[in-house]
Amino acid sequence: MNTPQPTEIALHQASRVVEIAYSDGAVFRLSCELLRVYSPSAEVRGHGPGQEVLQVGKRDVEIKAVEPVGSYAVRLVFSDGHDTGLYSWEYLYHLGTNQERLWREYLERLAQAGASREPSESTGERAQRQSGSGASWKKL
Repeated sequence: MNTPQPTEIALHQASRVVEIAYSDGAVFRLSCELLRVYSPSAEVRGHGPGQEVLQVGKRDVEIKAVEPVGSYAVRLVFSDGHDTGLYSWEYLYHLGTNQERLWREYLERLAQAGASREPSESTGERAQRQSGSGASWKKL
């Protein structure tokens, strides 16, 4: 499949959403939480089928930085310190086109595990809200 190329990417910090526009006209608004729990990193996906690690307590996670990696991906730096996954344009397009199903599956897995999206106060994972609601756009 020939994945359309992104034309713009914006981080909306106040709403904790990354907005990505693609060359085929598709525009996706992906929450920071969705991006974090579906990180392509080995820490989240494991090193093979069945080794996925359910991410819990990520409701308030924020993205602190969006860093380009060549012309094929971005690295997202999250407020909980996670920064090891490379999000290819193809993977972000996949997340965008499948986000409703993926979100539903994530909520089902949380429920089956008796886990929560809520951050644990004892581990200090509650993200601090930043003031200012501006979006930063990057032309790609």
